[in-house]
Amino acid sequence: MKKLLEEALFYRENNDLEKSNQLLLKLLEKNPYDPYILYQVAWSFDVLEKEGEATSFYEKAIENGLEGPDLAEAYLGLGSTYRALGKYQAAERTIQKGRQQFPYNHALSVFYAMVLYNLERYAEGMEILLHLLAESSKDDSIVAYKKAITFYADKLDKTWK
Repeated sequence: MKKLLEEALFYRENNDLEKSNQLLLKLLEKNPYDPYILYQVAWSFDVLEKEGEATSFYEKAIENGLEGPDLAEAYLGLGSTYRALGKYQAAERTIQKGRQQFPYNHALSVFYAMVLYNLERYAEGMEILLHLLAESSKDDSIVAYKKAITFYADKLDKTWK
């Protein structure tokens, strides 16, 4: 099993996405409940731009107990896939679950902001992105204005007289 998984991941890394997907599906036949293999199969469909086929595998991987960084990536992958399919409420719920479990995963917050954009909740999305930018940037010009950026993050529509 390990050798076949390594081979499948090797093919993905070397851009032979179809071959990787085929090997992962063979692995899944022998291990239909393994959350890590389910996650890898989902990812393989995702990179093949077969988002509709990826969702059920992401869901099963999460349901079957995927853990740690792979779980965070599965929430991101599933939420992003829902968003790409236009299922914005499902994307919001999924990514929000991921953000609750992995509050320091900034990629989840960025993808959540994208979903908020799709839901026309622009101010919420901008607030998240501005806080994230202020907190994570090492750019000197951003760092210099960190206090102002965080102050204005939730006041974008406010004007002063």
